[in-house]
Amino acid sequence: MNVHDFAAAKRDGRKLTFTTCYDWWSARILNESSVDGILVGDSAAMVMHGHLTTLPATPEMMSFHIAAVARGAPDKFLIGDMPFPWHRKGIPAAMDVVDAFLTAGAHAVKLEGIEGHEEIVRHIAGSGVPVMGHVGLTPQSVNALGGYRVQGRSEDAAERLVEESRRLEQAGCFSLVVEGVTSGTAAAITRAVSIPTIGIGAGIEVDGQVLVLHDLAGLQREVKPKFVRVFADGYGMLLKAVEDFDRSVKDGSFPSEDETYE
Repeated sequence: MNVHDFAAAKRDGRKLTFTTCYDWWSARILNESSVDGILVGDSAAMVMHGHLTTLPATPEMMSFHIAAVARGAPDKFLIGDMPFPWHRKGIPAAMDVVDAFLTAGAHAVKLEGIEGHEEIVRHIAGSGVPVMGHVGLTPQSVNALGGYRVQGRSEDAAERLVEESRRLEQAGCFSLVVEGVTSGTAAAITRAVSIPTIGIGAGIEVDGQVLVLHDLAGLQREVKPKFVRVFADGYGMLLKAVEDFDRSVKDGSFPSEDETYE
């Protein structure tokens, strides 16, 4: 998978699939899967480190996770999420993060929004680094948005998101994440741009979907967003395995003779 495949997928009407990933062992599983790419999201701050938002993510944290995923999934297209506020600190600071991500093994970077850093998006893309844009609910702006609220409900809000998406395409983005918007707004964005739109909580009229791996695998039992479908009870299966181990040790059935060196 490369950036040219993204354009071809939209042209041919083929849906694209992405999941998040943050570590080597799950990256190995994804490397054997048919998903088109992996997003090392700044959601790592929440999923892997227990923070309440993505804001504590740092370039060092993200580079650490990118390197682990790159080692585990060498055959997948890998996108690194630039943490806030590094794309707001000027071109040199942003390019330092880009350099760290590429060195760690990323093939592309993702930036949230466009207002106030359009020049940086243009510079990164113009430097030959693929850039994925992100519109709608941008978790890095959770404080400014007043929480995790669905975006694009009004006509004015929808028009603004469509215009932001066009600007991101013109700035050089090869694709867009469209998060937490009404299905009608997501459809309008998808029609307005020639680059693929990857939805998360954006309905079905987009060019692809991305979900957090731990959400789709049922590895978290916290309250899940409406848009998440759980495809397996990973939490329950892992918990049962640990309980079975504990019981087997305590009842003396593990280790057996076959599991013991004589």
